[in-house]
Amino acid sequence: MPSAKTNRVSERKRLRNAPLRSAARTYIRRARNLMDAADTSGAKEATDDAIKALDKAAQKGAIHPNNASRRKSRIMKQLSALNKE
Repeated sequence: MPSAKTNRVSERKRLRNAPLRSAARTYIRRARNLMDAADTSGAKEATDDAIKALDKAAQKGAIHPNNASRRKSRIMKQLSALNKE
C-alpha cells in the first residue's frame, strides 16, 4: 500500500507528464491522418512536429527514450512509404 507521500508525488508527476504525452499522441494522430489523406507536404511537417513532441516527452521523462525512438521510427517508416507511392 503506497504511503500518502508517494501518492502526492505520483499525482504531481502525473500532472506534469500528462500534457507531454497527450501532445505527442495528438501530433502523431495528426500526421497519420494527413498520411491517410495522401497529403505529403502536410504529413512531412506534421511528422516533424510529432518527432519534436516525442523528443521533448522523452527528455522530460514523460515517456521512456526507447518508446520515443520506437514511435519515431514507425511514423518515419509510414512517411517514407507514402513518399515512395
